[in-house]
Amino acid sequence: MASSSSDRRAAVDKIRRDAKRSDQRQGRVILTVAVMIALLIVGGAAFKPVKDWWDLRSLNGVQLADIGAKASVCGPRSFKAAQGDQKHVDPGTFVDYSAEPSPPAFGEHELYPDTIRRKLYTEKDRPRVEMLVHNLEHGYTILWYDDTIAKDGKQMDDLRGIAEKFQGTDDFRLKIKLVPWLKADGKPFPAGQHVAITHWAKKVADEDEKIAKAAKVTAEAGVWEYCSAVSGDALKKFMTAYPYFNSPEPSAA
Repeated sequence: MASSSSDRRAAVDKIRRDAKRSDQRQGRVILTVAVMIALLIVGGAAFKPVKDWWDLRSLNGVQLADIGAKASVCGPRSFKAAQGDQKHVDPGTFVDYSAEPSPPAFGEHELYPDTIRRKLYTEKDRPRVEMLVHNLEHGYTILWYDDTIAKDGKQMDDLRGIAEKFQGTDDFRLKIKLVPWLKADGKPFPAGQHVAITHWAKKVADEDEKIAKAAKVTAEAGVWEYCSAVSGDALKKFMTAYPYFNSPEPSAA
């Protein structure tokens, strides 16, 4: 009888030990899976910044004019007499720019511009168009890119490379924004064109006087240059012709 009772206790103890080992194995499996999931999440989040950094290494020593295509991918600049200087609307107010070429280069705008700190934006974090028009009033050059560029990894690398050339906040020569132009924003760019460079000029550059006069523009003007691809060469020439101080309010950040 004692032996039978001892055997039962031994059997129960064995069951308990087996159950404990099973629980421990299950716990280790769960922990391993959790760690793997966490590593995948962290790794996924880190992958794009690391890839962007790796892709940009080849542009570190490249001059602005050598990034992307040559200026020949861009057409002639176009002009329209500007208006809207000091005409502010409350933040969040919609402004209809459909009467002007897309994207806008002047017009009524939000009370506050975006800061100089950020250069390149995507669809997810771009400031409102009305805010960006205020940046134009303060001398910024804005390079707008469409969905074709946004889906092109190489050209987005070129935009990131261009943005790196303008890092900083204490020099107004760094007044530039590289932003997407979305279908919801308004009319698309002209056929075959995927980049638009814009500036709100106080005065048309000497090199463009003949073209501007043909468009009956002699003073304050919106300036557009459309390109079929990203071109650091064209951007450099554009910003040389239309620097930040050639604008309605160049002294404001």
